[in-house]
Order: sequence, then structure tokens, then C-alpha cells
Amino acid sequence: MNQETKTCRNCQSEFIIEPEDFDFYNKINVPSPTFCPACRLQRRLAWRNDRTLYKRKCSLCKEEIIAMYSSEVAFPVYCRSCWYSDKWGGLEYGQGYNFSLSFLEQFKKLMHTVPRLALQVDNCVNCDYTNQIVDSKNCYLVSSASDNEDCMYSHRILNSKNLVDCFLLLKSENCYESIECWDCSQLIFSENAADNFNLLFCYDARGSQNCFMSSNLRLASYHFYNQKLSSQEFKKRMKQIDTGSYKNIQHYRKEFDGLLQKNIHRYSNFKNVVNSVGDSFSNAKNCYYFFNGADAENCRYCLFVNDAKDSVDINNGCCTMELNYEVCTTGVKAYNIKFSVDTWPEARNISYSDCCRNGSHDLFGCISLRKKSYCILNKQYNRQEYEKLREKIIRHMNDMPYTDKKNRIYEYGEFFPAELSPFAYNESVAQEYFPLSQEQAIQQNYGWRKIDKPRYQPTIETDALPDHIKDVNDDILDQIITCAHKGRCNDQCTTAFKIISDELNFYRRMNLPLPRLCPNCRHYERFKRRKPIKLWRRQCMCDYKVYKNTREHKHRPKGRC
Repeated sequence: MNQETKTCRNCQSEFIIEPEDFDFYNKINVPSPTFCPACRLQRRLAWRNDRTLYKRKCSLCKEEIIAMYSSEVAFPVYCRSCWYSDKWGGLEYGQGYNFSLSFLEQFKKLMHTVPRLALQVDNCVNCDYTNQIVDSKNCYLVSSASDNEDCMYSHRILNSKNLVDCFLLLKSENCYESIECWDCSQLIFSENAADNFNLLFCYDARGSQNCFMSSNLRLASYHFYNQKLSSQEFKKRMKQIDTGSYKNIQHYRKEFDGLLQKNIHRYSNFKNVVNSVGDSFSNAKNCYYFFNGADAENCRYCLFVNDAKDSVDINNGCCTMELNYEVCTTGVKAYNIKFSVDTWPEARNISYSDCCRNGSHDLFGCISLRKKSYCILNKQYNRQEYEKLREKIIRHMNDMPYTDKKNRIYEYGEFFPAELSPFAYNESVAQEYFPLSQEQAIQQNYGWRKIDKPRYQPTIETDALPDHIKDVNDDILDQIITCAHKGRCNDQCTTAFKIISDELNFYRRMNLPLPRLCPNCRHYERFKRRKPIKLWRRQCMCDYKVYKNTREHKHRPKGRC
């Protein structure tokens, strides 16, 4: 089919459906979308909670647990041991299909009865206060991560050790407040770096070591404010740099922000890509609007996707997945998953389902099933009954679509409405990528959870904290510190926080001052430093009269490429 311009049913902006999109929709037999790519992503992210945790009791064993669902949700919440036990079964909640009600109304009813898993934590040791992580040890307030050890307050980290307050780090260790780095060690306040050692306040460095306040480095060493020095002179100057002082750190951060405004920025960060458009991705072929992923082919409108093929509109997927569409969280040999949430591993042929696991296949409208097949609304059928009823339901979804409270229509082919999400908007990842105030969220009819009043009383203000880490005594571990934002921000501020023992040891070893913001506010501060999930058409600013080009390329009409 030819290119088509449509008006988004949600934001009313125009968006384009490309011929390649139509090829995929025809391949999996779904209608073209009615929401634009950004609104589709926002809608899916509203169904994922990475970092909002609560203390509550398991609905089955009654033990005190940490969960991503508050005690106020309508459905039961089970700890991991209970959810994976034989003490219950998802089929006992099955309901027959009622053609006098819309499909999503019936799915909503099922959502209020079926137990949910408290946390997405698998094969971890001493990682109680984490979510969406696997194969990790001794991690605290870490989310969306795997294969890590001794890490704290970090998000989307992989194969790393001893990280604190980091975002998107891979195969790194002993790093602090760093963003989008891989194969690095001893990084402090550095961004977009690879294969480096001992960098402080550096940006876009590759294969470099022992540098301070520098950018656009390649195989460099002993650079101080982007000036090449001898090793002796560099060490002499670095003796005057004291990162243990909070006032000094604030001064250096201001200088670093000025450096970012002046240095050269590559139009897109990618490696080994063919016929692909996106940012922060590698080893990709025929991918479009592809962000923060790798090892993909024929994938479009994806975020945090690795090892995927022929998949569109996916966020948070990995490990050999194919032919998936409009899915939030999937992977590990997932095949032909549509309009679903948290369906893995080895799941296939599943639509409109949530938290269905472990080899489940041929499900429609199911919740919390394991190793099950040919089920609709958690009710078991034989294969022939299932396939016949499934086709009837699809036609029924078009004949009797669900209409949300903002009069947005949901026929077959639309992902779940955000208003049905088990999470409030400000509990979900959507709040990070598409931040809204409480008033804006309510206006859009998204759920909003008011922050609970703290049950603790702060014992020390940030102004009273020692400026230098060398002046911090062990009794700081007993203090409750007021967050400098004091809840006057839109960053899910907890208003107060504590320092834990391993964290204090890290600051002392790395010569870093105590933080003044709570972990949530620090996370959002890092998030705001990242580029948005968006691309623009613009003019390259390369000018051979101003910048020395290391590689020949065409300039037109005069001076610019």
C-alpha cells in the first residue's frame, strides 16, 4: 500500500503510516493503528512500573513483602513463592464470554479478581528492594537490570558491578552519576562514553583514560579541560580537584553543563547499522525509530529492544523475539504476541493478555496463566473451540468496541486503554517519558496516586550536612535526611531519604560527597539529561571553515555538508 496520513485519535496530530508498516500489518493480519507512534508508546508505558514500590502483605501467605502494587488495588497480590506455587491456579478465575458486553469490559472484570505477581525479580540474591531485574546480587533500588552485583540507585544497567546513581550502563564498574556508558571503569559524572578508565566530567569519550572536564575524546589520555598534558602535569592539576566537597561538585557540574553546550554532538549514536533510523542502537538492519537497542532486523517504533526480528511497537523486549506487535515487556523466544503485557518466556500466539508465562501459547484475554494453552478470559477450551470463539470475539470487538471515559474508541487492533492499567499514571514509566502534572493526568482520565504522607520525621536538613565526605561520621546512617526538593517537584519526591552502609563506604572510597536529593529526584535529574525519544529533520552544522574534518565528505552548497 502507499503511504497514508492519519489523524491520531488521542492527540489529534497527523502521523504517517509508511508502506513498510502496511506490509507488517498485513503480515500479521491486524488493522493499521489509530494512535500516533508517540501516543502508542505512552499508552504502553502506562502499563509498566519499574521503580514505584510499596510495603504490603502477600494476599495468600500474609507475609510482609515489597510489591509494585499498593495495598489499595482491587486484585490479590502474591509474593513470588506463592505466585509460582501449586496453591492456586489461574483457570479457577475463568469466565465465559458474554457477547452483550464489550471485550475490554469483561477483561477489566477479570483484572479485579486474578492474583498478580508482586515483583518482577528472578534468580536474585539480596535484592529485596528492586524490580524488573534478573540474575543479580546485593542490589538496592535498582530497576530494569540484569547480571549486576553491588549496585544501588541505578536504572537499566547490565553486567556491571559497584555502580551508584547510574543510568544505562553496560559492562562497567565503580561508576557514579554516569549516563549511557559501556565497558568503563572509574567514571564520575560522565556521559556517552565507551572503553574508558578514570574519567571525571567527560562527554563522548572512546578508548580514553585519565581525563577531566573534556569531550569528543578518541584514544586520549591525560586531558584536562580538553588540553593534552603530560602524566606528571595532569596528576599535579588533579591534586587541585577535590570531588569530596559538595560545593566543588556543584561548581564542576555547572562547568560540565557549559561544556555540553559547546562541544560537538553526533546527530545519532549508532554502530554497525544498515538502512536504519534511531538513536543509541547497534547491529541493526532495516529498523526505523529504534531507540536503545541492539541486534535487530525489520523492527519499527521500538524502545529498549534487543535480539528481535520483524516486530513493531515494542518496549522492553529481548532475547530472541519475533513477529510481535504492540507489546509492553516480552521476550525470551516470544513469538506472535499482540496487544499484551509481560508475556514471556517462550510464549507464542497470545493476544490481549497480561502476565502469562512459561511456555503459554494460544491465549486471548488471559491474566496470570502459566504453561496454559487455548484459553480465553482464563477459561479452558479445546483447540477447535478456542479458534472459533477467538474469531467471533475479534468481530465482536469491532461491532461493540470499548469506549473510554474520554470517548476514545478501542476496536480490535488497539492496545489496552491506559485507564485500565493496574498502575496509576505517576506510578508507571509513562510519567518519565511523557511527564504530566496531576491535573493533566486527571484531565486525560489517567489514574493518579497521591504520595502517602511519610510516617517518619526527618532528623537533619540538607543544609546541615557536612560539605566534605571526610567530615561525615558513621552516625549519618541513623539520620533521616530531608530531600532538598521537599516535595515541591514533579519527580515523585519522597521528601526524605537515608544513607545506607554500603552507600557510605562507596562515597568514601570514591571521594564523593553525600547527595542532597532523594533517590527518586536524583533519578529524574539524570533522566532529564537524556535525549528524548524523538527525531528531527535538520541541517548538519559541519563547516570545514570552522571545524577540522578528519574524514572527507561532500559540502553543499558552500561550506556545509
